[in-house]
Amino acid sequence: MNGELKFKTPGLVSGTRRDLLRKLAGLGLSLPFAKSGIASYLAASMSPIPEQHTTPAPPPAKTFLSPDDDAFLEELERTTVCYFWEQASPITGLVKDRCNARKATTDNAVVASIAATGFGLTALCIGEKRGFISLSEARTRVLNTLRFLWKTLPNHRGFFYHFAHVNTGERIWDSEISSVDTALLLCGILCCRQHFENSEIRQLCRDIFDRVDWTWLSEDTTLLPHGWLPEAGFLPYRWDYYSELMMMYLLGMGSAAHPLKIEAWDAWKRNIFEYDGLRYIGSFAPLFVHQYSQAFFDFRGKRDRYTDYFENSAIATDVHRRFCLELAKQFPDYSDDLWGITASDSDRGYVVWGGPPAMGPIDGTVVPSAAGGSLPFLPQPVMRVLRNIRNRYPDAWSTYGFVNAFNPLKNWYDSDVVAIDTGITLLMAENARSSFIWDTFMKNREAIQGMQRAGFKTYQPQYPTASDKSESRAALGRQSGS
Repeated sequence: MNGELKFKTPGLVSGTRRDLLRKLAGLGLSLPFAKSGIASYLAASMSPIPEQHTTPAPPPAKTFLSPDDDAFLEELERTTVCYFWEQASPITGLVKDRCNARKATTDNAVVASIAATGFGLTALCIGEKRGFISLSEARTRVLNTLRFLWKTLPNHRGFFYHFAHVNTGERIWDSEISSVDTALLLCGILCCRQHFENSEIRQLCRDIFDRVDWTWLSEDTTLLPHGWLPEAGFLPYRWDYYSELMMMYLLGMGSAAHPLKIEAWDAWKRNIFEYDGLRYIGSFAPLFVHQYSQAFFDFRGKRDRYTDYFENSAIATDVHRRFCLELAKQFPDYSDDLWGITASDSDRGYVVWGGPPAMGPIDGTVVPSAAGGSLPFLPQPVMRVLRNIRNRYPDAWSTYGFVNAFNPLKNWYDSDVVAIDTGITLLMAENARSSFIWDTFMKNREAIQGMQRAGFKTYQPQYPTASDKSESRAALGRQSGS
């Protein structure tokens, strides 16, 4: 593709999830899962070599979801909510990190993650709203989860261990107290506080959030550390480059009990990338870094002194689509109907891959959550991919929706669903349809204050708003005679 940026890339990182943790730690990464530290490592390991740019291709036209799209996403959401209902302990509320979706009823995995639990709490809000779960069932599960988080699950200064036993909450794998994974859990908690009109839920949510001591995390630095180990103290690696870190900094700045200093928002770097004539803030990291914070914080029509992050993620997603189309020269399964690579399973284990620039041993594997997690940014291009996968690759679909990854060239289809990838697809599908998670989460004073303290201002963007989508759906209804 004209104007492509080429980068020198380090060797592949693959293996089981636990092996990957060990390898990354040996390479100088933090103990948190690859999604917590890869950006910092790759930023130090790659040297950009820009080429001359030609006239850029136009970005895809802004489009809306059709009634058929909405029906498809209804099925997708119902199946993915099922994961967070069935693969969580009804006693602790903790959600499994992953599950064999081919053997869902007999899967005996016991590893839960707090990030998965944050997505799970949000899934309960969606499930109740959509009628997949009764109000009574959802409220009981939320209360059980919050009570366990408040009274039983081990924490340090309000921050939780990354991985825990799903039935007991016991720390697993000597995992770290994780800053970003605690932030994902808090986002789910704040969604429940606003969605469920229950005094105990609201009090527990307030207590859990206010217990988190952001001032301890930032005592000697404006750049937050990745985590803390009781055996060794703070991990030496910082959240210093644009990534999924935005939600963490904004939550900390919005805290009334232990707030981060305002200067923390300006401390991390926002590197400018360019591909095919499109410029955006990015990282040497997979596509998920543009999605996670935006599942909860509503950046539409807002910008700080640096950018409009919603539009930035839309550009980054389109850049990734073009990158995959360029890769079709090597891997002919990639097309405008089938693209998307982000950290995922592969036939050789878990791999950190994506681009641009190309990173990891890309081999034609497709990761449905790469596109699915960007649904609100490019609705129609993403829907083309999701529909194509569902219709043409039946083995990529499971009782819990899309499997984590598949490779048509190798005829390899994953057996597992990974909670955080399924979760980001679920939340972004709901946001694309109704803005429900954005609207619910942004009622929290912590979210509002965090964005205010970061200097966000409203303005009139060029991309469509939720009301525009509603009007478009109404127009489609009138055209069809309904």
